[in-house]
Amino acid sequence: MYQPLKETISQLDTNSISSERKAILTELIDYISKKLSHNEAVRLNFICTHNSRRSQLSQIWAKVAAAYYGISIASYSGGVEVTAFNERAVEALKKSGFEIEGEVADNPVYKVYYSQSEEPILAFSKVYDDPANPKSGFSAVMTCSHADQNCPFIPGTEQRIPVRYDDPKAFDSTPQEAEKYLERSLQIATEMFYVFSNIKIKNDQ
Repeated sequence: MYQPLKETISQLDTNSISSERKAILTELIDYISKKLSHNEAVRLNFICTHNSRRSQLSQIWAKVAAAYYGISIASYSGGVEVTAFNERAVEALKKSGFEIEGEVADNPVYKVYYSQSEEPILAFSKVYDDPANPKSGFSAVMTCSHADQNCPFIPGTEQRIPVRYDDPKAFDSTPQEAEKYLERSLQIATEMFYVFSNIKIKNDQ
């Protein structure tokens, strides 16, 4: 992994996660552990309304945390509306040490690099059932309350897991904007590293 990203990871403090949040994250830990114990592929689709902030950050940090701990997963994201990967969230990731390339477009496709030896994560706004996402055998990880409440049924999902985050959009165009986006990104990073540091694999006999 890139050295600036390693430095960010070294500063994440999983002890700062509240007992309430840890209880919420347990369902995700158990799902991943069970899939791996059965030698089954782990597919996580992080879902939020616009697939522009929280779901994108979750997809990316989940992939990085899994890679850090040597755990093989496929990480996706989607929404119920197509918008764009918000540029403020992109900047927050750059501040944490990611190398990101993007095009100029209404809905740009970003290449998010976390290591010189790994393929980039392709990040762009899409609906949860976009062709780029799995159609079955995945967990729908709900990252916002609006999507969780307004998507009563997601076809193909094995398990629906709510891990809702507050929306940094509330601070758009304020002096706190950059600070709050980075804060939310690092919260998600910390929680994804907590999840993957607690994966327990019991192989079936």
